[in-house]
Amino acid sequence: MRLGSIVLLVTLCSLSAYYIYDPIPEEIEERWKLMLTNSFFRSLSHLADLSELLGLKDYMGVMYFITLIENIVPVSDEHVKVTEEKFDGVEVVLYQPKHWGNDADLRRAVIYLHGGGWCLGSSRMGPYDLLARKIVTELDAVVLSVEYRLAPAHHFPVPYQDVYQVVKHFLQKGVLAQYYVDPGRIAVSGDSAGGNLAAAVTQQLQKEPSQQIQLKAQALLYPVLQALDLNTPSYQQNRDMPILPRTLMVRFWSEYFTSDKALFRAMMANTHNNPESFSLLKFGNWSAFLPEIYHKKYNYSAPAVVQQVGEKASGASLSFADPRASPLLVPDKALRSLPKAYVLTCEYDVLRDDGIMYVTRLRAAGVEVTHEHYDTGFHGALMFTVWPTDFLIARRMTDNYIKWLKENL
Repeated sequence: MRLGSIVLLVTLCSLSAYYIYDPIPEEIEERWKLMLTNSFFRSLSHLADLSELLGLKDYMGVMYFITLIENIVPVSDEHVKVTEEKFDGVEVVLYQPKHWGNDADLRRAVIYLHGGGWCLGSSRMGPYDLLARKIVTELDAVVLSVEYRLAPAHHFPVPYQDVYQVVKHFLQKGVLAQYYVDPGRIAVSGDSAGGNLAAAVTQQLQKEPSQQIQLKAQALLYPVLQALDLNTPSYQQNRDMPILPRTLMVRFWSEYFTSDKALFRAMMANTHNNPESFSLLKFGNWSAFLPEIYHKKYNYSAPAVVQQVGEKASGASLSFADPRASPLLVPDKALRSLPKAYVLTCEYDVLRDDGIMYVTRLRAAGVEVTHEHYDTGFHGALMFTVWPTDFLIARRMTDNYIKWLKENL
């Protein structure tokens, strides 16, 4: 009996150690808190894999639990008026200052796009609600948070189209006047997949000569910007980092385009490029656009080219070259007229190099860019602001981000 208890105790301790301990770099602050936080994500990911294997529920359907437990009902408070509306058929959450001076005073506006790999997340999650309220109160601004539809139920380009429709609707003189917004002081911003959508919409608006009201700024927080090379140094260095390991990011990409598992397998091997997408690799060649300090021990090798990944995936593979999915992969002339940019990157993030390459290319095109790199940062850090998963680095990131908006919008 005593031996059985010892075996059970050892087993439980071993399982706990397996799920909690991660070889996280010592430079990262609050390492044990991050380990504990990530143990939840890892456990849920394993459960999602098992559920999909048994045919009970697809992987993203289980992972969506993260969104559900964070969801709140956005309500007005003494400082902020909150309403849930529909702009051109798309759900939005609108945050406005409750008190202001003269009705004639116009205010700034931030269109915010949540992250979650196009498959998870919601503008109604607690951290996004808190961020929106902070922007409203500190900038005396209107915040428009977009509840775009998600993959895999709605593959690319549906999430992008939802966002684009909302932005186009909002950037009408009559709509802006309704919310007392200054047409010359509007920014679009987003984190992770939301940063992808923000960059893509900003580019698209610049292509339209009939668009009278343009964005003044874009703020991209650890954005994902290209789907062609999933073996950049940051993808390799941070392949097993907490919150967003390489496997999960690749899964997000593949699910954004199609539910065909053949594409996921090809993307994992970095053998998903076709002749059309291969021609655009020059715009995301990290050996050219990534400063040498970030090359580290890795050597550049161009991704392989295949004729066809899978029957269903073949159509999706054509989307890799679409700038609405991969805004990094556009020629220089498409970048020259873009508004000033704020780009946040983290050292311990598979998406680090996407953001840094975009910074390099934007600056080369003459765009004013503020690049804030966090040497101890990890993906998603900005959203960890709610107890018990509140991190000190999240507060610093938030303060610096809002400071930039104050000074540049």
